[in-house]
Amino acid sequence: MFTSEKGVVEEWLSEFKTLPETSLPNYATNLKDKSSLVSSLYKVIQEPQSELLEPVCHQLFEFYRSGEEQLLRFTLQFLPELIWCYLAVSASRNVHRSGCIEALLLGVYNLEIVDKQGHSKVLSFTIPSLSKPSVYHEPSSIGSMALTESALSQHGLSKVVYSGPHPQREMLTAQNRFEVLTFLLLCYNAALTYMPSVSLQSLCQICSRICVCGYPRQHVRKYKGISSRIPVSSGFMVQMLTGIYFAFYNGEWDLAQKALDDIIYRAQLELYPEPLLVANAIKASLPHGAMKSSKEGTRCIQVEITPTSSRISRNAVTSMSIRGHRWKRHEQPDNNNDTTELGILVIPEISVTNVVGERTGNGEKGRTLGEIDAQHIQGVQETATDPRTESKGLPEIRRQKSEIQN
Repeated sequence: MFTSEKGVVEEWLSEFKTLPETSLPNYATNLKDKSSLVSSLYKVIQEPQSELLEPVCHQLFEFYRSGEEQLLRFTLQFLPELIWCYLAVSASRNVHRSGCIEALLLGVYNLEIVDKQGHSKVLSFTIPSLSKPSVYHEPSSIGSMALTESALSQHGLSKVVYSGPHPQREMLTAQNRFEVLTFLLLCYNAALTYMPSVSLQSLCQICSRICVCGYPRQHVRKYKGISSRIPVSSGFMVQMLTGIYFAFYNGEWDLAQKALDDIIYRAQLELYPEPLLVANAIKASLPHGAMKSSKEGTRCIQVEITPTSSRISRNAVTSMSIRGHRWKRHEQPDNNNDTTELGILVIPEISVTNVVGERTGNGEKGRTLGEIDAQHIQGVQETATDPRTESKGLPEIRRQKSEIQN
């Protein structure tokens, strides 16, 4: 670390101690524009043996519990780098070198799990329903699936997932380590839109390193330093994917692409279904070309918003309308073809003495009958023109044919 960078950090430490409380909002607003300070703080965090690491961690914690929103976000931008440094030191089993970083992470965690009154928070997440439109889809474009989701939503069956209450922790152990770190990444992802590009770059880089350290891909990525495997949990990897997905569309395409591939690589080795599902879904939704979005200005995921008007006509064809139209068509008499259709009678195959009837296919006219048979059939039709009574004339036809034959 250069002397100039060390002087910037020392000046920052002394400045906040003498700052009056009334000028705190102005100080917090101007702090995010100090790029030289941010880069110097990253170098301090990356050097666990630095003598400035402990006062820097203490200062960042004071920022976080000050209640000022800008100072809170200033501390959050270093969270990915702090997590990586803690995991790297823990993997090398030099726990005494990560004491101040562990204290900072625990302090942020214990502040986030309670509200302003000191009560435990219970976070709720409503799973989006496909029957309700969003910037990603319209129910009408899904088809029959939207009908089922709509029926479920009308009965108030929307699913809500709860997280918490989370217990307070006094120290990080192997059992609760990733429970705490996963919750911290959740807090970081909640403020992604306020994170600068340097923080998104740090997130992508530490995700790659966590996933490949100790595996053959580490040599491909040419990561030096720690070579021990870092254990990860499934929920922790899902939270990493959330931040990476945001980085794709906010100017960090190359780093995010590399991090996504490394997470899929590690999830396949660990056989974690949740990260594999989320990572493959992100990969399938990415455009073919790299997103050259600007790193400045409002950050958002660009989607095409379709018109709000419904695409399905009110007179849409359904199974009920088809059935009703079919019966209505059959019930309407056709006056033009009355005389021609009266001479057509489909006779089922019958077995009488030396008499065999011919069955006609659909759309075919009956075959020419004998002159005597046609007279008897005409007599039956004059008495039973209704199709429902045609069946009553069939026994009479059989009896008359039998008498003629006899």
